[in-house]
Amino acid sequence: MDERCISVEEHLGLVHSCAKRFKGRGIEYDDLYQAGCMGLVKAADNFNSELGYQFSTYAVPVIIGEIKRLFRDGGAIKISRSLKELSLKVTRETQKFNTETGREPTVSELAQRLSVSAEQITEAIAASAPPVSLTITNDDGDVQSDIPVSSPDENITEIISLNSELSRLEERDRELIRLRFYQNLTQAKTAKILGMTQVQVSRREKKLLLYLRDRLT
Repeated sequence: MDERCISVEEHLGLVHSCAKRFKGRGIEYDDLYQAGCMGLVKAADNFNSELGYQFSTYAVPVIIGEIKRLFRDGGAIKISRSLKELSLKVTRETQKFNTETGREPTVSELAQRLSVSAEQITEAIAASAPPVSLTITNDDGDVQSDIPVSSPDENITEIISLNSELSRLEERDRELIRLRFYQNLTQAKTAKILGMTQVQVSRREKKLLLYLRDRLT
């Protein structure tokens, strides 16, 4: 399985994390998760590791963008006929696998059994549930109101604000944040690079995170 397939399979939990942010806004959780999975596949297709960012850092805005697109499209995800057919196969194969082994199959196991890529399996899983309406009704059933959707520029604004605050930090502090949260290094490895102890890195990291949280909120 290539690196892109591994990225998709290993980061499905990231989709759940993003989808939970939009619960209670008029679209069922399964549909939010579907849209998020499509965003994860897009992120895997377009990710460039040479830019120096972790995949998760790049994927989150793409996943959220697809979820927001679901709201803008009225709660419906457009699915091709071939994807619908694969979705049915995935459902049947999942049930068969569960009966045989007593557990749910992984994406890679389904891909192998159906002779397709992990990305196709992820898209098929995302397409498995029916769409729901974006509107809601009151108890009388005769009033509909639109569900408020945050601006699509929200994530860009957040990123710009974060970058602005990071630029104000001292060079050593910026490097600590970069190593820990962009390069995803452990505190021990970060300490070795910066000539600090792990305890010093831990304490400084907590102070920096509290500072950035305060500035951004």
